[in-house]
Amino acid sequence: MCIQFIDMFLDGAEISHLAGEFEDKDAYKIIEWVNSRFGDKATIAFSGQVEDCVILHIMHEISGKNLSAFMLDTGRLNEEVYDLVDRIYSKYGIKIRLYSPDSGETEDMVGKYGANLFYKDPKYRIMCCGVRKVNVLKRVLKDYAAWITGVRRGQVSTRAQTKKIQFDAQFSLVKVSPIADWTWKRVWDYIKDKDVPYCSLYDKGYTSIGCEPCTRPTFITGDEPTEEELRKGRWWWERKDSAKECGIHFSYDKNQVS
Repeated sequence: MCIQFIDMFLDGAEISHLAGEFEDKDAYKIIEWVNSRFGDKATIAFSGQVEDCVILHIMHEISGKNLSAFMLDTGRLNEEVYDLVDRIYSKYGIKIRLYSPDSGETEDMVGKYGANLFYKDPKYRIMCCGVRKVNVLKRVLKDYAAWITGVRRGQVSTRAQTKKIQFDAQFSLVKVSPIADWTWKRVWDYIKDKDVPYCSLYDKGYTSIGCEPCTRPTFITGDEPTEEELRKGRWWWERKDSAKECGIHFSYDKNQVS
């Protein structure tokens, strides 16, 4: 497969080669390559997670404030996430563009299944994530050749095999995860060393940031919490062996990492 922009063509063989070549490269080198290869056809996905804050800081050190970043405004986020967006603008001058779900699609879903449908059945939770996140992301990414994420292999088992550079079949473009091999401790050490703004929910016991009704604090302590500990605040009412994913980095249709 190849990405949609012919002048930035990358076939499967080249992506596989790059995945191997960049595995031992640091995040700065990878992001510099993204800038050189894709320019303004690359964008950063921001969700309020501490890893995304690291990515934004690195991008700013390399590119200044002239970079593309977006956030999926699901309509159910905590106020602390919007506050972080404002603080990032104050510090870096970076405007994170917010994208909302299709109003008609959201109204139809809520009208049929209720505002808090996600508590009723996992299939409704996945449906809600699809409407409020996945479908919106498809709309956003159609205009780009590559997207940069803060995905780490240690976040959850479904992300354990994440490559730093790979083809994202679900969204038909190159997916770059520059800090895939970072640990939780390394992320926080970087945040402290560089004085990077982060979501205040972390100070209230959260270890993952999602929609307000679907995320709660875990009050985990220690330098390196387990995958289960990091994600146990997400969709806590579902079975422990269920995929703690919204569908952005994991395809429920194909039941695989995307």
